[in-house]
Amino acid sequence: MMKTLTLASIYEIQGYKHEATEIYKTILQGDPNNVEAKIALRRLMSDRKSYGKADVAMLNLFVQMDSEVEFNEFERWLLQVWS
Repeated sequence: MMKTLTLASIYEIQGYKHEATEIYKTILQGDPNNVEAKIALRRLMSDRKSYGKADVAMLNLFVQMDSEVEFNEFERWLLQVWS
């Protein structure tokens, strides 16, 4: 099985956080500068459990985004959450 960001994201969305964490760690072993894996790993290892209704809206945006505008919106939200 190929351990990819996509597979880790699917595990994470389905609630398999341990499996997702292990895949992100494996990705970072091969590519220590992988920003997406770093962000995801920080998110999974964070004590923050919920961001209210933004969780569902941003999860849906993350799963369905298909334009640069949506990506930028999601990125802005991430920066707000992590600051």
